[in-house]
Amino acid sequence: MAEGSGVRRVAVIGAGTIGASWAAYFLARGLAVTASDPAPEGEAFLGRYIANAWPALRRLGLAAGAEPAFRFERDPVAAVAGADFVQESGPEREEVKTALFARLDAALPPEVVIASSSSGLLMSRIQEGCRHPERCVIGHPFNPPHLVPLVEVVGGAKTAPAAIERAMAFYAAIGKKPIRIRKEVKGHLANRLQAALWREAIHLVAEGVASVADVDAAIAHGPGLRWAIMGPNLTFHLAGGEGGIEHFMRHLAVPLEGWWDDLGTPKLDPAVQGKIIEGVHAEAGGRSIAELAAERDRILLDILEAVQRKAAK
Repeated sequence: MAEGSGVRRVAVIGAGTIGASWAAYFLARGLAVTASDPAPEGEAFLGRYIANAWPALRRLGLAAGAEPAFRFERDPVAAVAGADFVQESGPEREEVKTALFARLDAALPPEVVIASSSSGLLMSRIQEGCRHPERCVIGHPFNPPHLVPLVEVVGGAKTAPAAIERAMAFYAAIGKKPIRIRKEVKGHLANRLQAALWREAIHLVAEGVASVADVDAAIAHGPGLRWAIMGPNLTFHLAGGEGGIEHFMRHLAVPLEGWWDDLGTPKLDPAVQGKIIEGVHAEAGGRSIAELAAERDRILLDILEAVQRKAAK
């Protein structure tokens, strides 16, 4: 059981890349997992994904008794039978999620939280067809969920505070870093921050200021290293020296605000898309998606282990 959360059994509805990653993580935390996916090869894909993720999860530390064994049901209603918590990771389409939530809601006791991994949809819309909308939340992870700790928890207009608290407690109990988004907005929080940064990255490439590879290098070898430790606000607190954020605001806020006025608002028309696509392939240098993902995950593990060591001190 996830200590203090009352959750022993989790249903993963939608076992594509995100759902499969969630399933691997839940299993690594010692939870019983039943998964569902309509794809003909859904069960086989899930098994392969978990097997591939398990060495990394073992390296980070498995819960006592954790095993990579799951139950699979093609019917999502059958999959949620007996579940203490539901993590939905179906297609990112509002009409699909709304219909799916209505089915799951009708099949579950009202106290069971149903969380959606949606990266940008509003729970107020998804929960419209539910008889118990008060237990429906967004529980948006970051890819890959079995490695990246962040989970954004957002309620809809009819979500009860108790459901948000239960979701927050559950994610924290299994070692995630849940944050509560206090107001619904498209894209939630982290994706909007990513979108703002990428918009300026696109603008700089489109205007010929820098290549795609140099834009990526500017982040990966510059502020991205600091952001793995602390966010932009605390980083600027350090930038203020002994005077902290107060000094920063007095001496650097006005120049920085001037940069805002010069930021771009590019359009992803075919020409701009072509520049980005060409630049990304050049930067990838022939490496496959699988090879790039393996490189990302290897470095992520090193970072996560460093964070674990820091927390253990």
